[in-house]
Amino acid sequence: MTKVHEEPPVLPTQQDEVAAAGSELIGGPLGRHARLGGHWLTPVRVVILVALGMFALGMVQKLPCYDWAWFQGAGSQYTHACYSDIPHLYSARGFADGLIPYFDRFPDGDPKYGDMQYVEYPVLTGAFMQFASWLTPGGGSIQHREQLYWMVNAGMLMICAVVIAYCVARTHRRRPWDALLFALAPAFALTATINWDLLAIALTAAATLMWSRGRAVLFGVFIGLATAAKLYPVLLLGVLFVLCWRAGKWRAFGAALLGAAGSWLLVNGPVMYFAWDGWKRFYVFSQERPIDFGSVWLLISQRSGNPLDGANTYATVLTLLLCAAIGLLTLAAPRRPRFAQLAFLVVAAFILANKVYSPQYVLWLIPLAALARPRWRDFLIWQTGEVMYFLGIWFYLAYTTSGDKHQGLPVEGYQLAIAAHLIATLYLCAVVVRDILLPERDVVRQDGSDDPSGGVLDGAEDVFTLAHMTKAPQDAAPSQGQRVEWGADLRD
Repeated sequence: MTKVHEEPPVLPTQQDEVAAAGSELIGGPLGRHARLGGHWLTPVRVVILVALGMFALGMVQKLPCYDWAWFQGAGSQYTHACYSDIPHLYSARGFADGLIPYFDRFPDGDPKYGDMQYVEYPVLTGAFMQFASWLTPGGGSIQHREQLYWMVNAGMLMICAVVIAYCVARTHRRRPWDALLFALAPAFALTATINWDLLAIALTAAATLMWSRGRAVLFGVFIGLATAAKLYPVLLLGVLFVLCWRAGKWRAFGAALLGAAGSWLLVNGPVMYFAWDGWKRFYVFSQERPIDFGSVWLLISQRSGNPLDGANTYATVLTLLLCAAIGLLTLAAPRRPRFAQLAFLVVAAFILANKVYSPQYVLWLIPLAALARPRWRDFLIWQTGEVMYFLGIWFYLAYTTSGDKHQGLPVEGYQLAIAAHLIATLYLCAVVVRDILLPERDVVRQDGSDDPSGGVLDGAEDVFTLAHMTKAPQDAAPSQGQRVEWGADLRD
Protein backbone atom coordinates (compact mmCIF):
# COMPACT_ATOMS: atom_id res chain seq x y z
CA MET A 1 0.00 0.00 0.00
CA THR A 2 1.32 3.43 -0.91
CA LYS A 3 2.25 5.56 2.10
CA VAL A 4 0.77 9.02 2.48
CA HIS A 5 4.12 10.78 2.53
CA GLU A 6 5.10 9.21 -0.80
CA GLU A 7 2.22 10.83 -2.63
CA PRO A 8 3.01 13.82 -4.87
CA PRO A 9 2.64 17.30 -3.38
CA VAL A 10 -0.63 19.16 -3.78
CA LEU A 11 -0.27 22.01 -6.27
CA PRO A 12 -2.07 25.18 -5.10
CA THR A 13 -2.58 26.27 -8.72
CA GLN A 14 -4.94 23.29 -9.09
CA GLN A 15 -6.96 24.22 -5.99
CA ASP A 16 -6.73 27.98 -5.63
CA GLU A 17 -8.00 30.44 -8.24
CA VAL A 18 -5.79 33.26 -6.98
CA ALA A 19 -2.70 31.04 -7.05
CA ALA A 20 -3.56 29.91 -10.57
CA ALA A 21 -4.03 33.48 -11.75
CA GLY A 22 -0.82 34.62 -10.07
CA SER A 23 1.13 31.80 -11.69
CA GLU A 24 0.48 33.38 -15.10
CA LEU A 25 3.28 35.81 -14.28
CA ILE A 26 5.76 32.92 -14.48
CA GLY A 27 4.18 30.96 -17.30
CA GLY A 28 1.01 29.52 -15.84
CA PRO A 29 0.19 26.56 -13.56
CA LEU A 30 2.44 23.53 -13.52
CA GLY A 31 1.20 20.48 -15.34
CA ARG A 32 0.37 17.34 -13.39
CA HIS A 33 3.62 15.61 -14.37
CA ALA A 34 5.86 18.68 -14.46
CA ARG A 35 9.11 18.66 -12.51
CA LEU A 36 10.37 21.84 -10.92
CA GLY A 37 14.02 22.46 -11.76
CA GLY A 38 15.24 18.89 -11.44
CA HIS A 39 16.25 17.32 -8.14
CA TRP A 40 17.80 20.40 -6.50
CA LEU A 41 15.05 23.01 -6.76
CA THR A 42 12.56 21.31 -4.46
CA PRO A 43 9.41 23.07 -3.17
CA VAL A 44 11.02 23.54 0.27
CA ARG A 45 14.09 25.18 -1.24
CA VAL A 46 11.97 27.43 -3.42
CA VAL A 47 10.01 28.55 -0.36
CA ILE A 48 13.24 29.30 1.51
CA LEU A 49 14.65 31.29 -1.40
CA VAL A 50 11.43 33.30 -1.69
CA ALA A 51 11.45 33.99 2.05
CA LEU A 52 15.04 35.19 1.83
CA GLY A 53 14.10 37.46 -1.05
CA MET A 54 11.19 38.98 0.86
CA PHE A 55 13.33 39.41 3.96
CA ALA A 56 15.92 41.25 1.85
CA LEU A 57 13.19 43.50 0.43
CA GLY A 58 12.16 44.28 3.98
CA MET A 59 15.74 45.30 4.77
CA VAL A 60 15.76 47.57 1.73
CA GLN A 61 12.52 49.13 2.97
CA LYS A 62 14.40 50.11 6.16
CA LEU A 63 17.22 51.75 4.17
CA PRO A 64 16.12 55.40 4.74
CA CYS A 65 16.18 54.78 8.48
CA TYR A 66 19.48 52.91 8.35
CA ASP A 67 21.13 55.75 6.45
CA TRP A 68 19.83 58.66 8.51
CA ALA A 69 16.22 58.68 9.78
CA TRP A 70 16.87 56.67 12.96
CA PHE A 71 19.27 59.38 14.04
CA GLN A 72 17.45 62.56 12.92
CA GLY A 73 14.64 62.71 15.44
CA ALA A 74 11.45 60.70 15.63
CA GLY A 75 9.46 62.14 12.74
CA SER A 76 11.47 60.94 9.75
CA GLN A 77 11.53 57.28 10.77
CA TYR A 78 7.73 57.39 11.03
CA THR A 79 7.05 59.20 7.76
CA HIS A 80 9.29 56.66 5.99
CA ALA A 81 7.57 53.80 7.88
CA CYS A 82 10.96 52.23 8.63
CA TYR A 83 11.07 52.31 12.43
CA SER A 84 12.82 49.51 14.33
CA ASP A 85 13.30 48.98 18.06
CA ILE A 86 16.62 47.25 17.53
CA PRO A 87 19.04 50.17 16.97
CA HIS A 88 17.38 52.33 19.62
CA LEU A 89 17.45 49.65 22.31
CA TYR A 90 21.13 48.96 21.68
CA SER A 91 21.85 52.20 23.54
CA ALA A 92 18.65 52.57 25.56
CA ARG A 93 18.95 49.11 27.21
CA GLY A 94 22.66 49.39 27.97
CA PHE A 95 24.10 46.98 25.41
CA ALA A 96 26.32 49.73 23.99
CA ASP A 97 27.78 50.17 27.49
CA GLY A 98 28.39 46.48 28.09
CA LEU A 99 25.52 45.99 30.55
CA ILE A 100 24.22 42.44 31.01
CA PRO A 101 20.41 42.04 30.83
CA TYR A 102 18.64 40.97 34.05
CA PHE A 103 21.82 41.49 36.09
CA ASP A 104 22.54 45.14 35.27
CA ARG A 105 20.09 48.02 35.27
CA PHE A 106 19.90 50.72 32.64
CA PRO A 107 18.73 54.35 33.08
CA ASP A 108 14.97 54.27 32.55
CA GLY A 109 13.71 57.75 33.34
CA ASP A 110 10.18 56.52 34.05
CA PRO A 111 9.14 57.82 37.49
CA LYS A 112 6.81 54.85 37.89
CA TYR A 113 9.72 52.43 37.92
CA GLY A 114 12.47 54.70 39.27
CA ASP A 115 15.61 55.98 37.64
CA MET A 116 17.07 52.54 36.82
CA GLN A 117 15.37 49.47 35.40
CA TYR A 118 15.97 46.02 33.89
CA VAL A 119 15.41 44.75 30.34
CA GLU A 120 11.69 44.07 29.81
CA TYR A 121 12.01 40.99 27.57
CA PRO A 122 11.83 37.26 28.35
CA VAL A 123 15.13 35.50 29.05
CA LEU A 124 15.76 33.85 25.68
CA THR A 125 15.05 37.08 23.81
CA GLY A 126 17.39 38.90 26.17
CA ALA A 127 20.07 36.32 25.44
CA PHE A 128 19.51 36.84 21.71
CA MET A 129 19.93 40.60 22.14
CA GLN A 130 23.06 40.10 24.25
CA PHE A 131 24.63 37.66 21.80
CA ALA A 132 24.04 40.12 18.96
CA SER A 133 25.76 42.85 20.99
CA TRP A 134 28.79 40.59 21.46
CA LEU A 135 28.97 40.16 17.67
CA THR A 136 28.72 43.90 17.06
CA PRO A 137 32.18 45.45 16.53
CA GLY A 138 33.17 48.13 19.00
CA GLY A 139 34.74 51.47 18.20
CA GLY A 140 33.48 54.29 16.06
CA SER A 141 30.50 56.52 16.72
CA ILE A 142 27.42 55.28 18.55
CA GLN A 143 25.42 55.80 15.34
CA HIS A 144 27.73 53.47 13.44
CA ARG A 145 27.54 50.87 16.20
CA GLU A 146 23.74 51.03 16.23
CA GLN A 147 23.73 50.44 12.47
CA LEU A 148 26.02 47.44 12.89
CA TYR A 149 23.89 46.10 15.75
CA TRP A 150 20.80 46.24 13.54
CA MET A 151 22.68 44.47 10.73
CA VAL A 152 23.90 41.71 13.06
CA ASN A 153 20.39 41.21 14.39
CA ALA A 154 18.98 41.24 10.86
CA GLY A 155 21.38 38.43 9.94
CA MET A 156 20.34 36.38 12.95
CA LEU A 157 16.66 37.06 12.31
CA MET A 158 17.13 36.00 8.70
CA ILE A 159 18.25 32.60 9.98
CA CYS A 160 15.06 32.47 12.04
CA ALA A 161 13.05 33.28 8.90
CA VAL A 162 14.70 30.37 7.07
CA VAL A 163 13.81 28.04 9.95
CA ILE A 164 10.19 29.20 9.84
CA ALA A 165 9.97 28.75 6.07
CA TYR A 166 11.46 25.26 6.29
CA CYS A 167 9.24 24.14 9.16
CA VAL A 168 6.02 25.48 7.63
CA ALA A 169 6.85 23.85 4.29
CA ARG A 170 7.55 20.52 5.96
CA THR A 171 4.67 20.42 8.44
CA HIS A 172 2.03 19.34 5.91
CA ARG A 173 3.94 16.70 3.95
CA ARG A 174 1.84 16.94 0.81
CA ARG A 175 1.36 20.71 0.92
CA PRO A 176 4.83 22.34 0.98
CA TRP A 177 3.66 25.12 -1.34
CA ASP A 178 1.32 26.46 1.36
CA ALA A 179 4.44 27.90 3.01
CA LEU A 180 4.59 30.46 0.19
CA LEU A 181 1.85 32.31 2.06
CA PHE A 182 4.39 32.96 4.79
CA ALA A 183 7.27 33.61 2.41
CA LEU A 184 5.34 36.10 0.25
CA ALA A 185 3.37 37.81 3.02
CA PRO A 186 3.76 41.59 2.69
CA ALA A 187 3.54 42.02 6.47
CA PHE A 188 6.42 39.57 6.90
CA ALA A 189 8.74 41.74 4.81
CA LEU A 190 7.60 44.96 6.47
CA THR A 191 7.84 43.85 10.11
CA ALA A 192 10.56 41.18 10.25
CA THR A 193 13.26 43.47 11.65
CA ILE A 194 11.18 45.74 13.89
CA ASN A 195 11.82 43.59 16.96
CA TRP A 196 13.02 40.10 17.92
CA ASP A 197 9.73 38.21 17.47
CA LEU A 198 11.04 35.91 14.73
CA LEU A 199 13.06 34.01 17.35
CA ALA A 200 9.96 32.83 19.22
CA ILE A 201 8.12 32.23 15.95
CA ALA A 202 10.94 30.01 14.63
CA LEU A 203 10.86 27.93 17.81
CA THR A 204 7.06 27.68 17.60
CA ALA A 205 7.27 26.60 13.96
CA ALA A 206 9.82 23.95 14.92
CA ALA A 207 7.46 22.75 17.67
CA THR A 208 4.60 22.48 15.17
CA LEU A 209 6.79 20.44 12.83
CA MET A 210 7.80 18.12 15.67
CA TRP A 211 4.18 17.57 16.64
CA SER A 212 3.24 16.78 13.05
CA ARG A 213 5.86 13.99 13.18
CA GLY A 214 4.45 12.61 16.42
CA ARG A 215 7.38 13.74 18.57
CA ALA A 216 5.52 14.99 21.59
CA VAL A 217 8.54 15.52 23.84
CA LEU A 218 10.38 17.59 21.23
CA PHE A 219 7.20 19.56 20.60
CA GLY A 220 7.14 20.41 24.28
CA VAL A 221 10.84 21.27 24.36
CA PHE A 222 10.46 23.76 21.52
CA ILE A 223 7.28 25.23 23.01
CA GLY A 224 9.09 25.73 26.30
CA LEU A 225 11.96 27.47 24.54
CA ALA A 226 9.54 29.60 22.51
CA THR A 227 7.73 30.61 25.69
CA ALA A 228 11.10 31.59 27.14
CA ALA A 229 11.39 34.02 24.20
CA LYS A 230 7.78 35.26 24.02
CA LEU A 231 4.73 34.48 26.12
CA TYR A 232 2.15 33.55 23.47
CA PRO A 233 3.51 30.07 22.46
CA VAL A 234 2.38 28.59 25.79
CA LEU A 235 -1.17 28.89 24.44
CA LEU A 236 -0.47 25.98 22.09
CA LEU A 237 -0.31 23.69 25.12
CA GLY A 238 -3.94 24.63 25.76
CA VAL A 239 -4.78 23.71 22.18
CA LEU A 240 -3.06 20.35 22.63
CA PHE A 241 -4.87 19.74 25.91
CA VAL A 242 -8.33 20.05 24.36
CA LEU A 243 -7.44 18.03 21.27
CA CYS A 244 -5.89 15.25 23.36
CA TRP A 245 -8.95 15.32 25.62
CA ARG A 246 -11.21 14.71 22.63
CA ALA A 247 -8.95 11.96 21.26
CA GLY A 248 -7.98 10.46 24.62
CA LYS A 249 -4.25 10.91 23.95
CA TRP A 250 -3.23 11.86 27.47
CA ARG A 251 0.19 10.25 27.30
CA ALA A 252 1.17 12.45 24.35
CA PHE A 253 -0.07 15.56 26.14
CA GLY A 254 1.81 14.61 29.30
CA ALA A 255 5.03 14.13 27.35
CA ALA A 256 4.60 17.51 25.67
CA LEU A 257 3.85 19.23 28.97
CA LEU A 258 6.92 17.74 30.66
CA GLY A 259 9.12 18.69 27.71
CA ALA A 260 7.83 22.27 27.80
CA ALA A 261 8.24 22.66 31.55
CA GLY A 262 11.74 21.18 31.45
CA SER A 263 13.10 23.37 28.66
CA TRP A 264 11.46 26.51 30.07
CA LEU A 265 12.98 25.90 33.50
CA LEU A 266 16.35 25.07 32.01
CA VAL A 267 16.49 28.51 30.38
CA ASN A 268 14.76 30.55 33.07
CA GLY A 269 15.91 28.76 36.21
CA PRO A 270 19.46 30.16 36.45
CA VAL A 271 18.30 33.74 35.82
CA MET A 272 15.45 33.35 38.30
CA TYR A 273 17.92 32.16 40.94
CA PHE A 274 20.71 34.66 40.40
CA ALA A 275 18.76 37.71 39.14
CA TRP A 276 15.17 37.45 40.36
CA ASP A 277 14.38 41.15 40.12
CA GLY A 278 15.68 41.32 36.55
CA TRP A 279 13.90 38.11 35.55
CA LYS A 280 10.48 39.18 36.80
CA ARG A 281 10.65 42.58 35.06
CA PHE A 282 8.99 41.25 31.89
CA TYR A 283 6.03 39.79 33.80
CA VAL A 284 5.57 42.83 36.02
CA PHE A 285 5.78 45.12 33.01
CA SER A 286 3.22 43.04 31.09
CA GLN A 287 0.84 43.09 34.04
CA GLU A 288 1.13 46.80 34.82
CA ARG A 289 1.38 48.11 31.26
CA PRO A 290 -1.54 50.40 30.39
CA ILE A 291 -3.53 50.15 27.17
CA ASP A 292 -1.35 51.01 24.23
CA PHE A 293 -1.19 51.29 20.46
CA GLY A 294 -3.28 49.09 18.22
CA SER A 295 -5.54 47.45 20.78
CA VAL A 296 -9.31 47.33 20.78
CA TRP A 297 -9.12 48.90 24.24
CA LEU A 298 -7.29 51.95 22.89
CA LEU A 299 -9.95 52.30 20.21
CA ILE A 300 -12.72 52.13 22.82
CA SER A 301 -10.88 54.53 25.11
CA GLN A 302 -10.28 57.10 22.39
CA ARG A 303 -13.82 56.94 21.07
CA SER A 304 -15.48 57.07 24.50
CA GLY A 305 -13.06 59.32 26.36
CA ASN A 306 -12.89 56.69 29.14
CA PRO A 307 -9.29 55.89 30.19
CA LEU A 308 -10.30 52.25 30.94
CA ASP A 309 -8.21 51.92 34.07
CA GLY A 310 -9.38 48.32 34.42
CA ALA A 311 -8.22 47.31 30.94
CA ASN A 312 -5.86 44.66 32.34
CA THR A 313 -8.80 42.84 33.92
CA TYR A 314 -10.95 43.31 30.82
CA ALA A 315 -8.22 41.93 28.57
CA THR A 316 -7.63 38.92 30.83
CA VAL A 317 -11.32 38.08 31.09
CA LEU A 318 -11.88 38.46 27.35
CA THR A 319 -8.89 36.23 26.58
CA LEU A 320 -10.18 33.54 28.92
CA LEU A 321 -13.68 33.74 27.44
CA LEU A 322 -12.37 33.47 23.89
CA CYS A 323 -10.14 30.52 24.79
CA ALA A 324 -13.08 28.82 26.52
CA ALA A 325 -15.19 29.36 23.39
CA ILE A 326 -12.46 27.79 21.27
CA GLY A 327 -12.35 24.84 23.68
CA LEU A 328 -16.11 24.35 23.38
CA LEU A 329 -15.84 24.59 19.61
CA THR A 330 -13.18 21.87 19.66
CA LEU A 331 -15.34 19.50 21.68
CA ALA A 332 -18.58 20.28 19.81
CA ALA A 333 -17.32 20.32 16.20
CA PRO A 334 -18.66 17.53 13.96
CA ARG A 335 -15.08 16.47 13.26
CA ARG A 336 -12.02 17.07 15.41
CA PRO A 337 -10.45 20.37 14.27
CA ARG A 338 -6.93 20.37 12.92
CA PHE A 339 -4.14 21.44 15.27
CA ALA A 340 -3.13 24.37 13.04
CA GLN A 341 -6.70 25.69 12.94
CA LEU A 342 -6.96 25.86 16.71
CA ALA A 343 -3.43 27.22 17.11
CA PHE A 344 -4.30 30.09 14.78
CA LEU A 345 -7.57 30.81 16.58
CA VAL A 346 -6.13 30.85 20.09
CA VAL A 347 -3.18 33.09 19.16
CA ALA A 348 -5.53 35.39 17.25
CA ALA A 349 -7.78 35.55 20.33
CA PHE A 350 -4.79 36.52 22.46
CA ILE A 351 -3.85 39.25 20.00
CA LEU A 352 -7.36 40.63 19.65
CA ALA A 353 -7.88 40.84 23.41
CA ASN A 354 -4.41 42.14 24.29
CA LYS A 355 -3.75 45.60 25.73
CA VAL A 356 -1.32 46.40 22.94
CA TYR A 357 -0.87 45.42 19.30
CA SER A 358 2.59 46.21 18.01
CA PRO A 359 2.80 45.97 14.21
CA GLN A 360 5.24 43.03 14.32
CA TYR A 361 2.72 40.89 16.25
CA VAL A 362 1.22 39.95 12.88
CA LEU A 363 4.25 37.70 12.47
CA TRP A 364 2.90 35.43 15.20
CA LEU A 365 -0.08 34.58 13.02
CA ILE A 366 1.35 34.35 9.51
CA PRO A 367 2.87 30.81 9.72
CA LEU A 368 -0.21 29.54 11.56
CA ALA A 369 -2.53 31.14 8.99
CA ALA A 370 -0.61 29.42 6.18
CA LEU A 371 -1.31 26.05 7.82
CA ALA A 372 -4.81 26.78 9.10
CA ARG A 373 -6.36 28.38 6.00
CA PRO A 374 -4.12 28.02 2.92
CA ARG A 375 -6.32 30.06 0.57
CA TRP A 376 -4.76 33.08 -1.09
CA ARG A 377 -7.92 35.20 -1.33
CA ASP A 378 -8.65 35.10 2.39
CA PHE A 379 -4.98 35.44 3.26
CA LEU A 380 -4.56 38.54 1.10
CA ILE A 381 -7.71 40.15 2.50
CA TRP A 382 -6.22 39.73 5.97
CA GLN A 383 -2.81 40.98 4.86
CA THR A 384 -4.40 44.09 3.36
CA GLY A 385 -5.84 45.01 6.74
CA GLU A 386 -2.48 44.40 8.41
CA VAL A 387 -0.55 46.52 5.92
CA MET A 388 -3.09 49.30 6.47
CA TYR A 389 -2.39 49.09 10.18
CA PHE A 390 1.38 49.04 9.62
CA LEU A 391 1.17 52.29 7.69
CA GLY A 392 -1.45 53.74 10.00
CA ILE A 393 0.54 53.49 13.22
CA TRP A 394 3.67 55.09 11.74
CA PHE A 395 1.77 57.95 10.11
CA TYR A 396 -0.15 58.48 13.35
CA LEU A 397 3.10 58.67 15.31
CA ALA A 398 4.42 61.07 12.67
CA TYR A 399 1.35 63.23 13.27
CA THR A 400 1.81 63.24 17.04
CA THR A 401 5.52 64.14 16.79
CA SER A 402 5.29 66.77 14.04
CA GLY A 403 3.97 69.57 16.26
CA ASP A 404 2.15 72.31 14.43
CA LYS A 405 3.00 70.79 11.03
CA HIS A 406 0.39 68.04 11.56
CA GLN A 407 2.33 65.80 9.20
CA GLY A 408 0.81 62.35 9.14
CA LEU A 409 -2.45 60.67 10.12
CA PRO A 410 -4.80 62.23 12.70
CA VAL A 411 -6.37 60.17 15.44
CA GLU A 412 -9.53 59.45 13.43
CA GLY A 413 -7.46 57.97 10.63
CA TYR A 414 -5.49 55.87 13.08
CA GLN A 415 -8.72 54.54 14.55
CA LEU A 416 -9.72 53.39 11.06
CA ALA A 417 -6.36 51.60 10.76
CA ILE A 418 -7.00 49.80 14.07
CA ALA A 419 -10.47 48.84 12.86
CA ALA A 420 -9.00 47.51 9.59
CA HIS A 421 -6.62 45.26 11.55
CA LEU A 422 -9.37 44.03 13.88
CA ILE A 423 -11.91 43.38 11.12
CA ALA A 424 -9.38 41.64 8.85
CA THR A 425 -8.22 39.36 11.66
CA LEU A 426 -11.78 38.57 12.69
CA TYR A 427 -12.60 37.76 9.06
CA LEU A 428 -9.82 35.20 8.84
CA CYS A 429 -10.89 33.74 12.19
CA ALA A 430 -14.45 33.46 10.86
CA VAL A 431 -13.47 31.45 7.79
CA VAL A 432 -11.32 29.14 9.93
CA VAL A 433 -14.28 28.58 12.27
CA ARG A 434 -16.46 27.89 9.23
CA ASP A 435 -13.98 25.25 8.06
CA ILE A 436 -14.17 23.63 11.50
CA LEU A 437 -17.96 23.58 11.51
CA LEU A 438 -18.13 22.51 7.84
CA PRO A 439 -15.04 20.29 7.46
CA GLU A 440 -15.95 19.41 3.88
CA ARG A 441 -15.00 23.00 2.97
CA ASP A 442 -11.55 22.68 4.53
CA VAL A 443 -9.11 22.73 1.60
CA VAL A 444 -6.50 20.72 3.51
CA ARG A 445 -8.95 17.85 3.93
CA GLN A 446 -10.18 17.77 0.37
CA ASP A 447 -7.65 15.07 -0.55
CA GLY A 448 -8.93 12.81 2.22
CA SER A 449 -6.44 13.89 4.86
CA ASP A 450 -7.45 14.18 8.49
CA ASP A 451 -4.87 16.40 10.23
CA PRO A 452 -1.44 16.54 8.57
CA SER A 453 -0.12 18.65 11.47
CA GLY A 454 -1.81 16.50 14.11
CA GLY A 455 0.90 13.97 14.91
CA VAL A 456 -0.55 11.14 16.98
CA LEU A 457 -3.99 12.74 16.56
CA ASP A 458 -3.95 12.27 12.79
CA GLY A 459 -6.67 9.70 12.06
CA ALA A 460 -7.31 8.96 15.74
CA GLU A 461 -10.82 8.18 16.92
CA ASP A 462 -12.66 10.44 19.34
CA VAL A 463 -13.32 9.27 22.88
CA PHE A 464 -15.12 12.41 24.09
CA THR A 465 -17.34 14.96 22.40
CA LEU A 466 -20.03 17.26 23.71
CA ALA A 467 -22.50 15.64 21.33
CA HIS A 468 -22.25 12.25 23.00
CA MET A 469 -20.65 12.93 26.41
CA THR A 470 -19.28 9.38 26.19
CA LYS A 471 -17.04 7.30 23.99
CA ALA A 472 -18.08 7.90 20.42
CA PRO A 473 -16.18 6.81 17.30
CA GLN A 474 -15.36 9.68 14.99
CA ASP A 475 -17.32 8.45 12.04
CA ALA A 476 -16.38 11.47 9.94
CA ALA A 477 -12.64 10.99 10.36
CA PRO A 478 -11.05 8.65 7.82
CA SER A 479 -8.57 6.02 8.85
CA GLN A 480 -5.05 5.98 7.46
CA GLY A 481 -6.03 3.45 4.83
CA GLN A 482 -9.10 5.41 3.82
CA ARG A 483 -7.04 8.55 3.34
CA VAL A 484 -4.74 6.72 0.94
CA GLU A 485 -7.70 5.33 -0.99
CA TRP A 486 -9.30 8.74 -1.34
CA GLY A 487 -5.99 10.25 -2.40
CA ALA A 488 -5.67 7.50 -5.02
CA ASP A 489 -9.18 8.18 -6.26
CA LEU A 490 -8.32 11.85 -6.65
CA ARG A 491 -5.27 11.00 -8.69
CA ASP A 492 -7.06 8.58 -11.03
